[in-house]
Amino acid sequence: MEIQTSFDVIVIGGGPTGLACAIEVQRAGFSHLVIEKGCVVNSLFHYPTQLVFFTTPELLEIGDLPFVCEREKPNRIEALKYYRRVTDTYKLRVNQYERALRVSGTDGGFSVETELTTTGEQRRYRAKKIIVAIGYFDQANFIGIPGEELPKVSHYYKDAHPFYDRDVAIIGAANSAAIAALDLYRHGARVTMIHRQAVLRPTIKYWILPDIENRIANGEVNALFNTVVTEIKPASIRTRNLLTDEEAELPNDFVFALTGYHTDNDFLRSMGIEIDPETMKPVHDPATMESNVRGVYLAGVVIAGKETGKIFIENGRFHGGQIAAALRHLAEQGGGSQPGN
Repeated sequence: MEIQTSFDVIVIGGGPTGLACAIEVQRAGFSHLVIEKGCVVNSLFHYPTQLVFFTTPELLEIGDLPFVCEREKPNRIEALKYYRRVTDTYKLRVNQYERALRVSGTDGGFSVETELTTTGEQRRYRAKKIIVAIGYFDQANFIGIPGEELPKVSHYYKDAHPFYDRDVAIIGAANSAAIAALDLYRHGARVTMIHRQAVLRPTIKYWILPDIENRIANGEVNALFNTVVTEIKPASIRTRNLLTDEEAELPNDFVFALTGYHTDNDFLRSMGIEIDPETMKPVHDPATMESNVRGVYLAGVVIAGKETGKIFIENGRFHGGQIAAALRHLAEQGGGSQPGN
């Protein structure tokens, strides 16, 4: 069967925001293709196994499809099931395990080169418009210390069981670090949290913060504040107290460096998208979501720059509607470079 290679709109990124964009452009009458380097909602799949979302299900809904879950807040498994159902219900065209390598061309005549992550096969598509909804979870913020490349170090936390009866260090003190520390402690790991500030991050969710504070106060989770990790060794880590300059070496089996993530700015720049050097926010029109590159639109947390904590599924899901409205307006204006023509 011949593979369709030309579309009105190509969406790069198959997370909830990318799927929401595909739904909206499809509703507006434009042909679409979603390119996703992993599975559908790949970042959600890589969330901790037992994760429960901070928000209620209606705030995660896209395409007006109800999200029904067993309790007040959905868990990871329920979310994965929901977004599979969304994809099936709207018959979205999603190419999974296909990485977008580069975008070239101009408005109305973009070329998207891709590679299948399972076979290495190269493909090329044409699109009149591009929507970039790549998120940020795949780009970890590295600390830049010796030993960070060791196999025992991870910037993602998934499940506690493999770390039973092990010495585990968690670098960071935000939500993800607190959740990982509590989960690991309750599954029998010996946990040490290491944070360069004097206290836990105040942005930790209100129902998690007292739990982790109590575990630290009771000595069930060790916490080193005003402290940084200076080196990771195969069987230990070295730390330095920022107030006293005192150094220490702790026994260690595994390290979770949960120091945050950032979007793939190199990919954005390769398309000509300008990025503010201070905020790291890409230039875009907040009404239409069009970037400084005509015909390239941005959706979701990719627009957040350093403020990744301000864009979630709850608000990023509406960007697709803004983009579709802009594309409809362009189509009504006429012109060969517009989608649908």
